[in-house]
Amino acid sequence: MARVIVVTSGKGGVGKTTSSASFATGLALRGNKTVVIDFDVGLRNLDLIMGCERRVVYDFVNVLNNESTLKQALIKDKRCDNLYILPASQTRDKEALTQEGVERILNELKEDFDYIVCDSPAGIEKGALMALYFADEAIVVTNPEVSSVRDSDRILGILAAKSKRAIDGAEPIKEHLVITRYMPKRVEMGEMLSVDDVKELLSIPLLGVIPESESVLSASNAGVPVIHDKNSLSGQAYSDVVSRFMGEDTPMRFLNVEKTGLLKRIFGT
Repeated sequence: MARVIVVTSGKGGVGKTTSSASFATGLALRGNKTVVIDFDVGLRNLDLIMGCERRVVYDFVNVLNNESTLKQALIKDKRCDNLYILPASQTRDKEALTQEGVERILNELKEDFDYIVCDSPAGIEKGALMALYFADEAIVVTNPEVSSVRDSDRILGILAAKSKRAIDGAEPIKEHLVITRYMPKRVEMGEMLSVDDVKELLSIPLLGVIPESESVLSASNAGVPVIHDKNSLSGQAYSDVVSRFMGEDTPMRFLNVEKTGLLKRIFGT
């Protein structure tokens, strides 16, 4: 049975769409048939990060309104055979999303896919609520700063109270924490919350820590999920996230300041 996974946060700009793109790509690279859906109706950024913006003909809202079939709207990723993208509309309002319509599309996708990744908009407006309503699991993305963590805590409250599982009294959504833009040096200087601080405040299992890296911006601008960049620390960290999600015992990395050896300090190599 397909699993519906929402990638969410309370605050904007924390790296949700970057995380959705790399997480979905990582699942697909491991042989899982995966679709990632952009719920950010009216803005639409997932297609840019996935590098398929010029291939968008029909979108999520077209399918909701029966203006196209799901097959017509799905875009197959050029780098990974098992990965598909369902883009959002740039010209519609978030009110176009209906619970019945979203459920119909998810049920249709469940017939063909192993994983359905829902890229949620920030905040608690309708698009975000629709993205999380039918979720089986949630990846809560946060930066190691107080306002971001506080907003993520608010999202955890909504997952526990307003999701379909919560309303039906079913087994709760399985929650995972991903901390992005982490800089160990700033943590040491007291300018940023530590991983332990964030874990203590949110009290959900840590799935991974993504270090701050210029490679994320470079990959996004190139329309390539950063997980494809095996040389970047962020790409490696997202690969670790997928490994842990799949149940592998993968040690946490990138939590401490890298110690520079004498030769590196002298020769820069």
